[in-house]
Amino acid sequence: MKFLEAQFVQKFIRMANDGWEQGWHERNGGNLSYRVKPEEVESVKECLNAGEWRPIGTTVPSLAKEYFLVTGSGKYFRNVIIDPEDSICLIELDDKGENYRIVWGLVNGGRPTSELPSHLMNHEVKFLKNEKYRVIYHAHTTNIIALTFVLPLEDRVFTRELWEMATECPVVFPDGVGVVPWMVPGGRDIAVATSELMKKYDLAIWAHHGMFAAGEDFDLTFGLMHTAEKSAEILVKMLSMRPDKLQTITAQNFRDLAVDFKVTLPEEFLYEK
Repeated sequence: MKFLEAQFVQKFIRMANDGWEQGWHERNGGNLSYRVKPEEVESVKECLNAGEWRPIGTTVPSLAKEYFLVTGSGKYFRNVIIDPEDSICLIELDDKGENYRIVWGLVNGGRPTSELPSHLMNHEVKFLKNEKYRVIYHAHTTNIIALTFVLPLEDRVFTRELWEMATECPVVFPDGVGVVPWMVPGGRDIAVATSELMKKYDLAIWAHHGMFAAGEDFDLTFGLMHTAEKSAEILVKMLSMRPDKLQTITAQNFRDLAVDFKVTLPEEFLYEK
């Protein structure tokens, strides 16, 4: 099978383009990674050519020998759909989870996303919790970013405000969302901070920067990001009309919803306001 004809590659390309069309990926902003299934690797093995080993910048022993499809550093999401061989790559990790090598893609040179340490550390956290998790997605979601300038940078506040703006939010992300204060992107410190939050949440907000989302597949992960960002858009519009709410979804409303939809909503987010 030709590499670009593989279903997992087509789904990766579609998700990248969907994010571009949402306006979340200006210039070379954002990144996407997918932990490839063994049978998927096997289906394209004839297309692979191993490059030289390079350090990841962190160690992820639980992901040793795994393969990841990732966007390239400095590459534009808008170009993924028209020139994927230049924009994305498949990488393989060594037997210690310390180094990677490119086995397909980035034909004109380059390296995987500069956020690779964050992606792989978050992949490892999710893998150890539930092996079904395969996608990590970082996007510059406009309205979430705007809210990080006006809301307290607290998990409980962002979770409650997003839940109140759209009824489906507590169903889509019942565990809530975490918040990372502003940190220099691309390094180990922000990777560690984000991976700590990912032990509890599937969504982490990077203050003044964007969001990180984790999911079992492309649809669930994109849908998670999209739902949170739409809720943030509603909140931004509401705050532009007046500084307070005349009515909202109450803590008891959330408890009733949790019963009907069979989800568990942590009481820490159902505080009295």
